[in-house]
Amino acid sequence: MKATTGLVLLAIVIVLTLGAAGTSFAQSASESMGKAGADVKSAAVNVYHGTKTAATDSDVTAKVKLALHDDSLTKDSTIHVTTVAGVVTLRGTVLSSSVSERAEKVAHDTTGVKSVRNHLKVPPG
Repeated sequence: MKATTGLVLLAIVIVLTLGAAGTSFAQSASESMGKAGADVKSAAVNVYHGTKTAATDSDVTAKVKLALHDDSLTKDSTIHVTTVAGVVTLRGTVLSSSVSERAEKVAHDTTGVKSVRNHLKVPPG
């Protein structure tokens, strides 16, 4: 509050000293300060939402990994799971297309998953 009061007093002194040119300068400075404050608030909101999303994605990744580990068909597979904004990506090599399909279903059925990108590979043969 003291900083704002000091800035207002400075603007008044400039206006009184410089006249009309000072008024224009003071108005411009005031607008710049207002914009800077709005930019800081916007940045803080973006950081909060980004952090919240990252924490949620970590939770989803953990849930999918646990579900894949607990599933009888996928538990012995090495499946890498990443999550960005609720979109889960599955990577790795699995023994068969049925394991790949099951992994996709298990991931999709996990709470918090918005969609699944299945990039699992099945060796030829």
